[in-house]
Amino acid sequence: MTNESPRWYKSSYSSNGGDCVEVATNVATTTGAVPVRDSKQVGGPTLTVSTDAFSSFVDGVNAGRFDTV
Repeated sequence: MTNESPRWYKSSYSSNGGDCVEVATNVATTTGAVPVRDSKQVGGPTLTVSTDAFSSFVDGVNAGRFDTV
């Protein structure tokens, strides 16, 4: 088991407006979870989401289930 540090990134679709979240998917294989944080609060709390829940969310985004227009 490795003790890999999270490598945070935000979507390339994010603008520089500051209202972004960052994820660290590199630790998902070893932890079974994806940490998520506010890009403005890098030292603040993180939300940990199971890999299954994160995959379902990404699938929903890709399918347009969260479109508001």
